Amino acid sequence: MTQATKASPTTPKTTMPVLFLSHGSPTLPFDDVPARDFLMRLGARLPRPTAILCVSAHWEAETPSITASPAPSTIHDFHGFPASLYELQYDAPGDPDLAARIATLLEAGGYTPFLNTERGLDHGAWNPLMLMYPQSGIPVLQLSLIRRGKPADHIALGRLLAPLREEGVLVMASGGAVHNLRAVEWGGRTPPPEWATGFDNWLRSRIEAGDFPALIDYRTQAPDARIAHPSEDHLMPLFVALGAAAADAPVIPGQSLHASFTFGSLGMASYGWGF
Repeated sequence: MTQATKASPTTPKTTMPVLFLSHGSPTLPFDDVPARDFLMRLGARLPRPTAILCVSAHWEAETPSITASPAPSTIHDFHGFPASLYELQYDAPGDPDLAARIATLLEAGGYTPFLNTERGLDHGAWNPLMLMYPQSGIPVLQLSLIRRGKPADHIALGRLLAPLREEGVLVMASGGAVHNLRAVEWGGRTPPPEWATGFDNWLRSRIEAGDFPALIDYRTQAPDARIAHPSEDHLMPLFVALGAAAADAPVIPGQSLHASFTFGSLGMASYGWGF
């Protein structure tokens, strides 16, 4: 589960779906939970991508930034977990040429992107990918969120990425459907509280309806939004996925791929577009 081999240069391009995945705890590769089983099966359901562009909740920058290393490192961006977790490596290659292509798309949208040749892959990327593509060799890049960016800003950012889908690139947003670490019960498997299920159900209904206005205004419209997301970082990747899926269309409905909770209130719902 820790090694990756070189992807075939003859991998055919195909229009790729867009994903929003809840990556949960860094321990997910070891946790015997439904979300892990879902991710272990997900890769086989998808067309094989030529590359994967991950937008993770764990990277924000003042200007959109793209990993541009040919061999990105595995970042263990967490503390206090078992030693075995820090031994995991996801040795996927990078793709500097694709990073430059993404930068060109963002420049056309008025951004001044930064190609980061030093940064590796954080656990928002490698945690789900280690389960989906354990030995794929598929190049993986990351695109940062915009620090202090709003939902509409990230939808606009995602729309600029839409052409990549026709080039066989899988746009994978990685965050959390419900993410309040202060409310997580690390030691047990208690049922999720009503505030968590209420927000989770609202989110699913609005994604399936393609209700972009309500999603953009989720802080006001969704029940218990500020409890479900005390900070917005783990939901913000969703808006990049919405934009990448919709492209020039004003809205697009999404499809629920998985729904569960771990550690009580940690929402693990995942969604797809273009399946």
